[in-house]
Amino acid sequence: MSSWVAERLGLSPERAWAAAVTLVTGLLVVGSLVFPREVYDRFLWRYFWGPVAADGQGAQCAVRPESGGTELLTSNAACAEAIAAGRVVAEPGYTTVSTVSYVFILLAMLIGVVFLLRRLEIGDEYRFFYALFPFMLFGGALRTVEDAGIAALRNGAEPLIAFPWSALIISPFIYFVVFGVTLGCVLAAYALAERGLTEDYARPLFGMGTGALVATVGYLGYLSVATDYVTMYPQVLVLTLVLATAATAGTWKVIGGWKPSINQSTGFAGFVIIWGHAVDGVANVIGLNWMPELTGTANLVPKHVVNELIVNWTGRLLPEAIVVVTKDAWPFLLVKLAAATFVVWVFNGELFEESPRYTLLLLITVLAVGLGPGTRDMLRATFGI
Repeated sequence: MSSWVAERLGLSPERAWAAAVTLVTGLLVVGSLVFPREVYDRFLWRYFWGPVAADGQGAQCAVRPESGGTELLTSNAACAEAIAAGRVVAEPGYTTVSTVSYVFILLAMLIGVVFLLRRLEIGDEYRFFYALFPFMLFGGALRTVEDAGIAALRNGAEPLIAFPWSALIISPFIYFVVFGVTLGCVLAAYALAERGLTEDYARPLFGMGTGALVATVGYLGYLSVATDYVTMYPQVLVLTLVLATAATAGTWKVIGGWKPSINQSTGFAGFVIIWGHAVDGVANVIGLNWMPELTGTANLVPKHVVNELIVNWTGRLLPEAIVVVTKDAWPFLLVKLAAATFVVWVFNGELFEESPRYTLLLLITVLAVGLGPGTRDMLRATFGI
């Protein structure tokens, strides 16, 4: 593929990638200037900045006036009225359009990272995968800090990071922030190893990620002691981790007995990937269905398109008598386990041998898209925010 690009376009793969990213960015900028209402207001603002503005300021939705700026609405009725009037409205959270867009952005970033790692000659072994594990937890924990900030606003207190700076820890900007922190730590860890200050890059890299995670969760723990709007429910944290581990162990046993070839290539990394998605599944089941029984507080609301869709369809398809007992979020856990198992199956040995760096990055990404949101949902439920 690299030689084909170089031959047809006369560019190296790196320059072809940079040209493609620049072209798409340029088209969006030019489109926003020439057709501001269509390109910026109804696409970029509606699906990307509008939801961030609404989320970061605790509004039910944000409206884009024709004169520009952002109008915040604080009631569902007002949001529904604005939508009925045909105004450009953005609500907090993900949409189908933004989710699909993030997939393309993620793929573009992955290709760029592969080029970077190849140039630095790093990231081609499974130690790299394990060393980055705490950073995936850190991303979800950092996102929960913004949730705590919204809880502060609703209780008349000042958040740690006020809007617009809080936008940096809201999707999609938080992806770039966590990526930047992780990349900086990767380069620092490799520099330490190259200078002989440490025997291996993996331990200091793992330590840096762990330090960032401990500091972030420690801040949430401090809020649970020092404020009235954050309350820690350790039973939620323990139950989530126990059930996720049990679900992963059961899935791993079924794989070993039914088709051992599924996990032969990834080994324990496959177990970690399934576990990360199990955390996401269990956290959603507990947070969306069982908070009143476990903590005496109200259930959380879905933050992502897929789990909201599954919850809605479960409630429609199953008889009410069953939903009353089982609730409606449990199929999400089964979907996560099945999807993670399928992905582990796809990553066979030949793929790793042909492109180890790209394969490892895909594995890291697969784990991150499960464990990142899962960590956020788990901590939201644990701290009641």
